[in-house]
Amino acid sequence: MRRMLAASATALIALAATAPAALAGELSGEGSYGEITDAVVTKYFFFVIFLLPVFLLVMSLLQAKLEKRKEARKAAAKGSSERFDGGW
Repeated sequence: MRRMLAASATALIALAATAPAALAGELSGEGSYGEITDAVVTKYFFFVIFLLPVFLLVMSLLQAKLEKRKEARKAAAKGSSERFDGGW
């Protein structure tokens, strides 16, 4: 029930956030940003082209660090179980 409530709230907030673009000024087709020219579109997609590899690089470095940490924890757990082999 909580998940459904959270999902519904998230969907409602997302729809409310995008409503101004859908209700663009008096059928002119101009959204909240203003007039969209070729230069605006070009700059936007240059930003996307730059941002995607940066995002992938950061996520890959994060994943590598987490994998290294996981392997260190596994090695530490394996080493500790070999030292203490059963107690009595």
